[in-house]
Amino acid sequence: MLTSDLIKYCNHCGHKIVITVPEGDNRERHVCRSCGEIQYQNPKVVTGCVPYWGDRILLCKRAIEPRLGYWTVPAGFMENMETVQQGAARETLEEACAPVVNLRLFGIYNIPRISQVYIMFLAELEKEDGFGVGSESLEVDLFKESEIPWQDMAFRVVETTLRRYLEQRNTGEFTMEVIDL
Repeated sequence: MLTSDLIKYCNHCGHKIVITVPEGDNRERHVCRSCGEIQYQNPKVVTGCVPYWGDRILLCKRAIEPRLGYWTVPAGFMENMETVQQGAARETLEEACAPVVNLRLFGIYNIPRISQVYIMFLAELEKEDGFGVGSESLEVDLFKESEIPWQDMAFRVVETTLRRYLEQRNTGEFTMEVIDL
């Protein structure tokens, strides 16, 4: 089942598309009536990280929708021509003006109901005071575990990632997991 019928015209030739099962395929696709080009719709990849300094975690209060005014870790959609690590580091620079180092894969979160996959890393801040408010943030700050504004978390995936990190931080053993939300 297609997630939407927003694709109206072919990206290749500009003619109208139809929804049909292409020859040799097993599901409906957006197909151009004129040139036969298939307009694929695939999940969006979001990448981000849990930046930390010692026992504190860097969080950003969102300045944009969705979830304006709620707290999150730096994360966003990947750009073309970048790796997931580069995307996580870029998002941290954009949202928190914070360079990060030692990125380690921490979790992959499948969210099929919104056609997104989150790839989250753990990352060390380069400097304790090396962060600021980026263009997509209202506030940015380091939080101890007891100070985290759990009631104001922007997204379930962020809360899940943070709770996993804090639990595993206490044991000192970090495991990468694939989680369906």
